[in-house]
Amino acid sequence: MSYDFSAFKKGLQEVEEWLANEYLGVRTGRATPAILDSVFVESYGSRTLIKHVASVTIEDAKTIRVSPWDKGQIKAIEKAIGEANLGLGASADAQGVRVFFPDLTAERRTALMKVVREKLEHARVSIRGERDDVWSDIQEKEKNHEIAEDDKFRLKDDMQKLVDAANQRLEEMSERKEKEISE
Repeated sequence: MSYDFSAFKKGLQEVEEWLANEYLGVRTGRATPAILDSVFVESYGSRTLIKHVASVTIEDAKTIRVSPWDKGQIKAIEKAIGEANLGLGASADAQGVRVFFPDLTAERRTALMKVVREKLEHARVSIRGERDDVWSDIQEKEKNHEIAEDDKFRLKDDMQKLVDAANQRLEEMSERKEKEISE
């Protein structure tokens, strides 16, 4: 009898996607437009994401250009970026807002490395939770005589291979982010 690991694989994939999105929000010394994805601007009486009122592009390695579709929004965008407390500098000009990524201090790099490791550990805990759910289900099926004891241990090995592969991918993501921060 084979076990359907599709829900388990989907859960592992969701954890990986979550970690990748979390790492996008960790600011390194390099310009990344994704850092502004969670910034809201006051636009015509309502709070709207910056990406819904302007185009966000990379100008150079340390600068992002935010070009609003309505030039009347320039000051509101500059204010929103400042209030978001992302540690970025913003200055308005006639075309839009330039967002500057200052160099990281050694202290800030250390703090960011800690954040990266904490997010990795949170992802690992999520994977362990997914694994425990599947293992409980396999044990229940064996107890109800839906699968044989030998199959239970074979399925456990298959499950562990999936967990090991997912943890390896998470580790690689974390190492890439740490390398990005240390550069």
